[in-house]
Amino acid sequence: MSKPATVAAYMTPDPFTFAPDTEVTRAVSALLKRRISGAPVIDDGGRLIGMLTAKDCFRAVLHASYHQELGGMVADYMSAPVETLDADLGIVAAAERFLAVPHRRFPVTSEGRLVGILTRLDLLRAFEAER
Repeated sequence: MSKPATVAAYMTPDPFTFAPDTEVTRAVSALLKRRISGAPVIDDGGRLIGMLTAKDCFRAVLHASYHQELGGMVADYMSAPVETLDADLGIVAAAERFLAVPHRRFPVTSEGRLVGILTRLDLLRAFEAER
């Protein structure tokens, strides 16, 4: 009997990240340039402290429309605390987590450290590959 597929096998390792003191305008540009809709936010020690998503960036844009200036730091707009998946979690359990929440991506951790990111599409690829 083969070992069940895990999140680690299908995640994107070493994902692009933001520091909390990154200017939100630079963060928006980085998301657009990389064609991603969100990224983890880590502190100087490499600990996951938040997620910045396109939806979070909408708050910055709306704030700017009211106050006539776009600014602030990623920390001002990121979502926290962050739900994560463990790298050793099976893909079926990961699918159950995705169904239970509106998230489109989960940071993946191992021994408390950020090691990757798993998106809904990554998980679909996992099921396609495992069938």
